[in-house]
Amino acid sequence: MFNVKEIVSVTLILFSVIDVIGSLPILIDLRKKVGKIESEQATIVSGVLMVSFLFVGERILSLFGVDVASFAVAGGLIIFLLGLEMILGRTIFKSDETGSGAAHIVPIAFPMIAGAGTLTTIISLRAEYQTINIIGGIVINLLLIYAVLKSSEWLEGRLGPGGLAVLRKIFGIILLAIAIKLLKTNLIAGF
Repeated sequence: MFNVKEIVSVTLILFSVIDVIGSLPILIDLRKKVGKIESEQATIVSGVLMVSFLFVGERILSLFGVDVASFAVAGGLIIFLLGLEMILGRTIFKSDETGSGAAHIVPIAFPMIAGAGTLTTIISLRAEYQTINIIGGIVINLLLIYAVLKSSEWLEGRLGPGGLAVLRKIFGIILLAIAIKLLKTNLIAGF
């Protein structure tokens, strides 16, 4: 059943984890290297990855004997580290660089948008939100991602380096709060 509050919560959580605004410097640099960002293809590939992991991720976990609450705790730790990375300006997670012909899609769709943090968050959200509302949050994020990818050049000029840094710090604090909530809820559920 659709729940607007859940959809908004999922949207904000995923938007903070994906941090497409915080990734603008990387997107701008990539656009300068390859000449053009394939916004449509990157958005579609990201969406397929996220929705697939929403449905198949739990089955994959069961193959390894891991329950969703344990995975949610692991996801909470990753989200916590991502938040620290954003606030402190230090790189904890290294992203893979590829020099293939798909250089304009692969680094954007995976790992930048639908990377480990996003996929972990999606499976972690299943512990607290209904699947239909998670899909709603994913779709809204895909629309936002597409808009940011399409307008990266315009956004670069409007926000400037200082504006991008402030947004990154704000989303980092939001991620830390989300991580603490996930850890608290799922650690208690485990006992």
